Amino acid sequence: MGNGNTRVRGIAARAGGWSARHRWAAVGIWVLFVVLAMGLGSAAGRVDVKDSDQLKGETHTAAKIIEDAGIDEPASETVLVQAKGAGVTSSDAEFRSAVTAVVRAVEKTGKVTDVTSPYDTKTISKDGRSALVQFDMRGEADTAGERVEPVLKAVEGVQKAHGSLRIEEIGGASMMKTFDDAFGDDFQKAELSAVPVALGILLIAFGALVAALLPVALAVTAIMATMGLMGVVSHVMPMSDTANSVMLLVGLAVGVDYCLFYLRREREEREAGRDPQTALRIAAATSGRAIVVSGVTVCVAMAGMLFTGLAEFEAMGLASLMVVAVAMVGSVTVLPALLSLLGERVERGRLPFLKRRRKATTESRFWTAVLKGVLAKPLVSVLVAAGALLAIAAPAVGMKTQNLTLDQEFGNSLPIVGTYNRVNDAFPGGSEPAEVVVSAKDINAPEVKSALADFRDRAISSGASRGPVEIKLHDAQNIAFVYVPLVGGSDLDKAGASLEKLRDEVRPATLGTVDGVEAPITGQVAGSQDFNDQLAGAVVPVFAFVVVFAFLLMLLSFRSLTIAITSIVLNLLSVGAAYGILVAVFQHGWGASLVGAEGVGAIITWLPLFLFVILFGLSMDYHVFVVSRIREARLRGRTTNDAIQHGVVTTAGVVTSAAVIMVAVFAIFGTLSMQSMKQMGVGLAAAVLIDATIIRGVLLPAVMALLGERNWYLPKWLHRLPDLTHDEAPEAIAPTVRDDEGQPLKV
Repeated sequence: MGNGNTRVRGIAARAGGWSARHRWAAVGIWVLFVVLAMGLGSAAGRVDVKDSDQLKGETHTAAKIIEDAGIDEPASETVLVQAKGAGVTSSDAEFRSAVTAVVRAVEKTGKVTDVTSPYDTKTISKDGRSALVQFDMRGEADTAGERVEPVLKAVEGVQKAHGSLRIEEIGGASMMKTFDDAFGDDFQKAELSAVPVALGILLIAFGALVAALLPVALAVTAIMATMGLMGVVSHVMPMSDTANSVMLLVGLAVGVDYCLFYLRREREEREAGRDPQTALRIAAATSGRAIVVSGVTVCVAMAGMLFTGLAEFEAMGLASLMVVAVAMVGSVTVLPALLSLLGERVERGRLPFLKRRRKATTESRFWTAVLKGVLAKPLVSVLVAAGALLAIAAPAVGMKTQNLTLDQEFGNSLPIVGTYNRVNDAFPGGSEPAEVVVSAKDINAPEVKSALADFRDRAISSGASRGPVEIKLHDAQNIAFVYVPLVGGSDLDKAGASLEKLRDEVRPATLGTVDGVEAPITGQVAGSQDFNDQLAGAVVPVFAFVVVFAFLLMLLSFRSLTIAITSIVLNLLSVGAAYGILVAVFQHGWGASLVGAEGVGAIITWLPLFLFVILFGLSMDYHVFVVSRIREARLRGRTTNDAIQHGVVTTAGVVTSAAVIMVAVFAIFGTLSMQSMKQMGVGLAAAVLIDATIIRGVLLPAVMALLGERNWYLPKWLHRLPDLTHDEAPEAIAPTVRDDEGQPLKV
């Protein structure tokens, strides 16, 4: 049958063929789509996740009460006045003079309100060496960090005049400013440096500027379009800055990967002697199809985040899903059009020192040598590789998750961390008290006031707090805020036990006895606990959704029950190994100094589920690409072992390049000072590295070699499933491949 009469099957092949024939139309449609998406997003604006929607449970109820009442809680600040030695106490004239000076200095700035003296509020430590001057910042809490500078300067002035005392400020506004100053540009630099790093690696991989620019251009335009779409979609499902950062990471990773897969296959076919049109058609039918399968799988994995019920996760999941879908569509539409337009000019801008680079068709010598040993002794290879991964994953059994406290997040890198610790030592829980939001029909009713007083007394007598317990009334809204410093302070386990006493013992016996009173308890400790509880409930549904749908997609794409099962098992091994590395490095501190980190005793709460979803999706990139090449080689008549070797070694270059880019981009985030960002960067980088080497280079070929023809097993009762396998190019189709019994082999 001639080429012109061959019916092309598969959406990727048809899209690639249309784009190659209508080059300028395809490019124009893509550019128009990107511009329209950005324009619509800019016009619509972005709606961000509200505090009241962040969590369910009591934290959500408290935030909703505050929001409905129209109360804008100000950013609260505290100045610690503390004797440096043992001689001075709060009753001494010098100490009193310093407190008075602090009160006057902060009031004089005109930036604060409700300044209270520790002598009035009784915020003096038991040993008399420490006292807290408290006040609120004027204006909106979200922007208080921009206005706190004069107040900080005023406190510094008082400190200079009282050298025998330690006078330090801490609070929402001052921490906001400190973090913005120290790390505000950190994220931006990391995000901006990711693109040059990816471009540099692609230059080395391709040896030509134009070829290297194509993947970056596709990824960047996909990200730009998604940013616009996020603005439109945010009016239905609110977005966030975190979702934006995750979208950028995922978009750059998959955008470059997809383009890399397509471009390398097209170049490989041209170097094998195909004419440009045929080379594009083969790339569309093979790599294009692998991109679609991989992209849909990644989208399904990202959709798993929508089952958490957590607004931040839902935003991250939807943003990531959108950028993967956009990058996938761009890879199979505008990319073939650009390659058709450029032709041989894709080799322009060749780097002199890489002039003698290897051809795309050249098999990797390193992986050829590795595969020779793996295929010679597949059982030994499986036992060694799987054993090594299970050993790496072993520490994950003892994983402990929690929201990191300030000292865990930043260590001793910031002076404000020392202030945070000193406040907690002198006033356990004082820097992050529990907040009870009391709503009543009449907040000044005698029974409500009596219940509030009882709550304050019992909070201390029960051992949940050492006080002082502060009550702020909002008469007009019939709401009271009760601030309870929790025993345990920055130790979230102990503080969590104190919180449970408040919720389960103190509240029912006091505020719970008054009809019509709501009293949800919020705050950092409560938020962490509510987040953990909700996340724990989401783990099983998310895991089940991602695994089941990934299995079905692999089953339909390869029409092999064996391939579908092994795909899931190998991906789970990869994720488990990443978990083990995280726990070993960041929880136990083993080798933490090698990545500029430290053992903080816990993994940030959101990371395990986030990593599972991201890694399960991204791992499919390599898996689909490698297995597709193995399947092609088997269809062409090679034996299973020859097909495995051919598929792995011919894809080694592109998989290595893609993995190096991902590892480099993720590692950039591992260089940030925040421990949570280090954990994310190191976890992602380690998992991708393991996936591209041990999993795809050793374990996958060894398992497939052991299984032999059973790799392509599909029970007869599943033959009615839709056939989503792709057609090979006519030149690549060999006579029917038969098994050992002479029956046609359905691969």
